[in-house]
Amino acid sequence: MSTSTDHTGPEPGAAAPADGRQVYDRGDTVCVIGAGASGLAAVKNLTEYGFGVDCYERETGIGGIWNWRHDRSPVYASTHLISSKPFTQYPDFPMPDTWPDYPHHAQLLSYFERYADHFDLRRHIWFGTEVIRVEPAGDDRWYVTTRSTGGYGAERTSRYAAVVVANGHNWSPKIPAYDGLDGFRGQVLHASAYKDPAQLRGKRVLVVGAGNTGCDIAVEAAQQAARCWHSTRRGYWYAPKYVLGRPADQVNDTAHRYRLPLWLRQWLFHRLLKLTVGDLTRFGLPRPDHKVYETHPIANSQLVYYVGHGEIAPVPEVTRFDGAQVVLSDGRQIEPDLVIFATGYLPTFDFLDQGILGADESGRPALYLNAFPRRHPTLAVVGLVQPDSGIFPLSHWQSVLIARYLRQRERAPERARAFGGRIDADADRRWHEARVKDSTRHWFEVSHVEYMRALQRALDELGVPA
Repeated sequence: MSTSTDHTGPEPGAAAPADGRQVYDRGDTVCVIGAGASGLAAVKNLTEYGFGVDCYERETGIGGIWNWRHDRSPVYASTHLISSKPFTQYPDFPMPDTWPDYPHHAQLLSYFERYADHFDLRRHIWFGTEVIRVEPAGDDRWYVTTRSTGGYGAERTSRYAAVVVANGHNWSPKIPAYDGLDGFRGQVLHASAYKDPAQLRGKRVLVVGAGNTGCDIAVEAAQQAARCWHSTRRGYWYAPKYVLGRPADQVNDTAHRYRLPLWLRQWLFHRLLKLTVGDLTRFGLPRPDHKVYETHPIANSQLVYYVGHGEIAPVPEVTRFDGAQVVLSDGRQIEPDLVIFATGYLPTFDFLDQGILGADESGRPALYLNAFPRRHPTLAVVGLVQPDSGIFPLSHWQSVLIARYLRQRERAPERARAFGGRIDADADRRWHEARVKDSTRHWFEVSHVEYMRALQRALDELGVPA
């Protein structure tokens, strides 16, 4: 397997875990877990700061969830970006000008392939290798135990100077529990298993969940299924992908650039939706119980269109399953052939003790800037954000900050200690100006403008390594 340094060269280190495992000392090398969008950014920026890097990727190629060939990829045939190109691309590697505003997932994968080749990242990556355990090794170092994906071959434990976790948070399905679900006589899928409209063709389909994926699948069901119901727990604001002739996130960013206060931006958005979409309750959709920006934005220009044409029937939340029927909260009973749970994902770090990330009883970690845990200065997480824009620029600057912090621990320890104090003080802070709903879907919600400003302040505080 090609790597940045010789993996077979070091002799077993003297320091070993209590169980006597053989340990290969990797010196000052940093371990990166995952070669998706965030992992690639981490590898690139760590190497630019002079670190040796070993990246472990459980799959046989790069791209993470954007590589549809991967077992854990939730990508389906028609998946496109919901954030526009300028707010999605890495800041030092722009997407082609000829690409559309909202590129297709196949274009995204080719973008990552070119990014990896341009910065010569593949030589740092161990493909087909999964991390099964990460443990403190003392002296702020880490034992990382790996094996071939699928549990084949012997385990190998290596000692690293630091670990950057970039395994993503959109691959471990969150499946709700309902009375009678086990005995339901229809077919049940999580959205992660939905791949092609052929799965919907001619069926009576119930889509549960009003996130971007749920809305997209409901739209496809409107075109392919014999009938489509769309179940939501609350009302949402459905933003069109284009506003005033431009991608909606670009219009929103213009309002941020002029530093309009939140209340004024909310008023303008509500006014704009009233003029363009109208009263959502007229279509049978529930009235939103929150202001715009208080939940993750839903960018979909077609949902209201198909609701208005009677091809999607909005229904309230599901209460239970009864044989072949689904019982709704208003007492109605429907009989779908297929139920698709577009109910999101939960962050999963099954190789790491959750206490290390300061996780609470619900499993939500406590991380400064969604990246840095308390008491572990050589451990960081990249990409654990859900912004109102694209995530790749945020992952880029997160990994720049991580690389700078690790380097300044050696070259400017006073600056690094001051930054460590900020981690302790602000690990529980949320980086959003609105009162975001407190649900697992919104654990990592950030306002991209506020969050980027915080990253910039942190970079300035750490300074440029001498």
